[in-house]
Amino acid sequence: MTNQEFLVRRARTSDVPRIQALVEPLVQQRILLGKDLVVFYEAVQEFRVVEDANGDLVGCGALHVMWEDLGEVRTLAVSQDWLGKGVGHALLGRLEADARELGLSRLFCLTFEVGFFVRHDFVDMGSETVDPAVYAELVRSHDEGVAEFLDLARVKPNTLGNTRMLKRLV
Repeated sequence: MTNQEFLVRRARTSDVPRIQALVEPLVQQRILLGKDLVVFYEAVQEFRVVEDANGDLVGCGALHVMWEDLGEVRTLAVSQDWLGKGVGHALLGRLEADARELGLSRLFCLTFEVGFFVRHDFVDMGSETVDPAVYAELVRSHDEGVAEFLDLARVKPNTLGNTRMLKRLV
């Protein structure tokens, strides 16, 4: 996806230090959880990044598959200077297109940015649960995002103040 001011593209390993640097201010503000550099490298294939016309990284976001029909939007971040300029919208649009291409029908996110996700047709999950057989499989995962989706007690300190949101893709 391109725009005259920026380009959305698949992340490369060379982007990882810049992704971590972009995310770090949000970690300091306790909006996102911090991740070790190795975690970003392990997940680089899940990331899309946004570059401005100068080649500077101004946004990032990841799509993590959780189940046959379910994915999570993770680590969606936009540089302070680029907020309100369509970068987040473009990133989320690209991640949704990726999700559809993979055959996913639902997207989950855990966020403080409720207004942004509501504008993109996400709704508060409330107490929505999954089929017991699927729950039994998902609960085996060591992935923190899956635990957050399931609202497991062990991740409660990480999720305080966040809203669990879901979007059904059509």
